[in-house]
Amino acid sequence: MYLSGASPLNTHSASPKPDMNKRELVEAVCEQLQTTKTAAEETVNVVLKAIQDGVKGDNQVSVAGFGTWSMRQRAARTGRNPQTGEPMQIKASTSVGFKPAKAWKDSLN
Repeated sequence: MYLSGASPLNTHSASPKPDMNKRELVEAVCEQLQTTKTAAEETVNVVLKAIQDGVKGDNQVSVAGFGTWSMRQRAARTGRNPQTGEPMQIKASTSVGFKPAKAWKDSLN
């Protein structure tokens, strides 16, 4: 499927594929590992949960050659209501950011 051939993220082709969803990711893992969909889904879930827990606990998870997830703080700020144009306060928040590895970014160009 996607892992052994064309990337689902490649939007330079004549007919780009829609975004890959979790079901398609599980199917790709299933095909690559030659296992059941249940086992592949469990594998995907474990990896995603480990990334979430790592970012939550350590503020950063790095996978060499792939990228880094990290917590990002957004300060409180004044924004505009898109319907009325009136100013409004936006609360400070915590978000997660992802920075792809240089080798991966270079391979996209």
